[in-house]
Amino acid sequence: MGIRLTRPPVTMATVAVLVAATATVVVASAAPAAAATQTFTPVADTYVQSDATSTNYGTATQIVVDNSPVRRLFLRFTVSGVSGTVTAAKLRLRAISGNDGSVNGGTFKAMSNTSWSETGTTWANQPAIDGATLGTLGAVSRDGWYEIDVKALVTGNGTFSIGGSSTNTDGAYYDSRESGADAPQLVLTTGTTTPPSGDPVFVGAGDIANSGSGDSATAALIDNIPGTVYTLGDNVYDSGTASEFNSYYEPTWGRFKSRTRPSPGNHDYVTSGASAYYSYFGSVAGPSGRGYYSFDLGNWHIVSLNSNISMSAGSTQEQWLRTDLAASTKPCTLAYWHHPLFTSSSNHAPSTSTRPLYQALYDYNADVVLWGHNHVYERFAPMNPNGGLDTARGLRTWVAGMGGASHYAFGTIQPNSEARNSSAYGVLKFTLHANTYDWQFVPVAGQSYSDSGTGSCH
Repeated sequence: MGIRLTRPPVTMATVAVLVAATATVVVASAAPAAAATQTFTPVADTYVQSDATSTNYGTATQIVVDNSPVRRLFLRFTVSGVSGTVTAAKLRLRAISGNDGSVNGGTFKAMSNTSWSETGTTWANQPAIDGATLGTLGAVSRDGWYEIDVKALVTGNGTFSIGGSSTNTDGAYYDSRESGADAPQLVLTTGTTTPPSGDPVFVGAGDIANSGSGDSATAALIDNIPGTVYTLGDNVYDSGTASEFNSYYEPTWGRFKSRTRPSPGNHDYVTSGASAYYSYFGSVAGPSGRGYYSFDLGNWHIVSLNSNISMSAGSTQEQWLRTDLAASTKPCTLAYWHHPLFTSSSNHAPSTSTRPLYQALYDYNADVVLWGHNHVYERFAPMNPNGGLDTARGLRTWVAGMGGASHYAFGTIQPNSEARNSSAYGVLKFTLHANTYDWQFVPVAGQSYSDSGTGSCH
């Protein structure tokens, strides 16, 4: 079972340090707690071409800016249901796969005409691009997503037109609204940047992006859930390539990249060394090739681990974990990685090689562990490293692999499994209080499964 280690006594000086550290970490790591994000796709888009003056391109799967021949693009968005002050507005465009990109992505301006026809606009009758310049894009590459700040134009509900042009003969091609998941996006953020309370929110799931409806639906949930986002591995399917991150993850959960603390999965490692995963997330994913790290949120110490490399007792990762836990002064601890030690799914058996990590967490009196890998939702009662019920010191665990990839089934239900679902997509949200935590399974629109409760730190 291991030896229980006690934490150093808390003095008034320690409390002062904790308060200062908590304030710093909440500001740096957590997203604006009262902000909300809404994403709109165009109600119309097209382009026109100077050497085809009577041709309409309203049903094309691309929109283009170019200067030889001259091509101009037009986008129209209808914004509704927005309440509160718009604090950020971004136009997002994806450079198409079938083009090598361009050295000049174009200049984008506001337009006064908001009634032009998608299926009737041609070079001969095109509306004027007559408003203020919103932004200019430099070089763009195939499969990449690019943003223009349009807050000067979009301030709330209404209909808005944006036109694009280029002075360069190297044309830039973007996916149109006929491209489905790769369609242009208008992403609006509303609300205050002041947190309503000092209790951080920690929300996420695993097994996420595969260009399906599930990942889009779970991303729509997080649009309206403030806080730090976690991922439980298999961030993108099937092979963790840079192209898949750009095409599948970026337009959905990529919206929250700046507030995400990821962990890698086996599909991320299909690409050698998970190089695209580390490149996409950068420094927040931990050192490249290592992928484990820790941070603090309020009164909680959070540890992201890597179940795709050695976890054996005495391994570099296991020894790092013990050192990290020994140094923590936080009263509550939550850890997460991809492969579950406990699971009832019929697709992937329990990953017993992860037990040394769980043992270290148990030895240092941790509280919560989260996993992905199996595409289901399952909650277990507090258990010791051997899977025995332990209400005094056991860690409460979750398998939360319902981020978007197609669901798996359950097999033999394991001991101490308290809640299960294999049909609903959703996210698992935690509110981290000073010495307790609330959990909530939040289902996507149209699904009703729910699971929630409260736990206490040891």
